[in-house]
Amino acid sequence: MEFADWLWILHPALAVAFIYPLIGVVMHLGGQTRHRRVDHVKLTPTVARDHQDLGKWLTTGVVMIVLVAITVSILTKSFWSDPGQQALRAYSLLLALAGTVVALLVLWRVRQRWQRILFALLTWAGVLGLGAQPEVWHVSDDPRTFAFWTSHYWTGVGLVALMLFSMAIRPEVVRRLAWRRVHLATVVVAAILFVVQGISGSKDLLEIPLGWQKPAIYQCDFNARRCPDAEQARLEPTFMHPVG
Repeated sequence: MEFADWLWILHPALAVAFIYPLIGVVMHLGGQTRHRRVDHVKLTPTVARDHQDLGKWLTTGVVMIVLVAITVSILTKSFWSDPGQQALRAYSLLLALAGTVVALLVLWRVRQRWQRILFALLTWAGVLGLGAQPEVWHVSDDPRTFAFWTSHYWTGVGLVALMLFSMAIRPEVVRRLAWRRVHLATVVVAAILFVVQGISGSKDLLEIPLGWQKPAIYQCDFNARRCPDAEQARLEPTFMHPVG
């Protein structure tokens, strides 16, 4: 594996090492919070706060890992292979990346509802803007196709939107029952998307060849599932050489 190949497995490695274990902890604390509130189970009073705090870290981690994946895709497919790319585009993308991170950090600090919604939208807009670059593989951009709903990119972007929304409405969830129900529905959909992400991400890892394999792999006809060298090897006679 070359250095660029290691960069490609950086974001799935971070997801496996940090995000998915954190999901389990957050969901467990969420269940305990609900039992304490609804069933009046005697649990530590800090359960709800721990659930909220770790939920914020989970949202931040998901957004950052998506940004890492998009950055690696743009860097290795464009600027890495062609250093002569326009400097203006490089500065624009770097500014968009920095602005997205800043908006996410500000979301941690703001208190008023309109501010939380605004910076959640700015963060998501930054992810969408960076993800719209031609180097980022979407599989399909047509919502009428099955490929769109199983796309690792689009399910990831949808997951970011749900996590940011949940983070933005956190104070309302504490105060009102209706918002708690909205939060619960958001969590269920997010859990489904996390499962889809795990499946589609594993599929993508199987489909993406290593750097030194790409010249040969991309000569194949993916629709017919045939490769020139493999077809030639099948037609040529095979000679058995004696051993010894």
